[in-house]
Amino acid sequence: MRQIVLDTETTGLDPRQGHRIIELAAIELCNRKVSERRFHRYLNPEREIDAGAAEVHGLTLERLEEEPKFAEIAPALLEFISGAELIIHNAPFDVGFLNKELELAGLPALGDHCPSIIDTLKLAKDLHPGKKNNLNALCDRYQVDNSHRTMHGALLDTELLAEVYLAMTRGQDSLLGDGSDEREEQAAALSGAMPRLAVRVLLATEEELAQHARQLADIDKASKGACLWKQMESQA
Repeated sequence: MRQIVLDTETTGLDPRQGHRIIELAAIELCNRKVSERRFHRYLNPEREIDAGAAEVHGLTLERLEEEPKFAEIAPALLEFISGAELIIHNAPFDVGFLNKELELAGLPALGDHCPSIIDTLKLAKDLHPGKKNNLNALCDRYQVDNSHRTMHGALLDTELLAEVYLAMTRGQDSLLGDGSDEREEQAAALSGAMPRLAVRVLLATEEELAQHARQLADIDKASKGACLWKQMESQA
């Protein structure tokens, strides 16, 4: 499974008001592992950068005047992301800007190139309702080191988001996988082709059980009573 973690920095908040992308970064995940493939470009927006935006990312028009325009890098970007599932934090923001840039470049919208998009902000809100779910908060929650993040930057933020996404969805590995490796191991064990190992059982502590119960309660609340684990507990 090929996924692309993507982030942008912009001149302002609304592409409908003429704001543009000034930095774009994407990194590749293959079968839930970060690959060596990266796509990173600074871009000349051909317009001034809002003061509020500059305070967030530190980029200036003077710094970007010699960089390429979006239309110049669009073919390489689309080649990099084509066919992959996109992973974006607050996806509507970045997708809105990307679709506007593609429109200005005379190219089809993002949905024509990528089959689906995962919004990690929505995912985080579903998992942690009522809590802060910005990237810094998620790094703290999942123990991802973001001490070097003094300002927003598309490349750094994609690297952090990739770690956060993998941590947030780690419990889904067995659900998302096809189970082929596990079935092969079971078959080998039954045939005597591999030694049987003693299984060491570690019981959860009271604190871990309480944390688990709180997590299930949060999921049950966010899903409006559709948490499967809570239903199984009540049936038991």
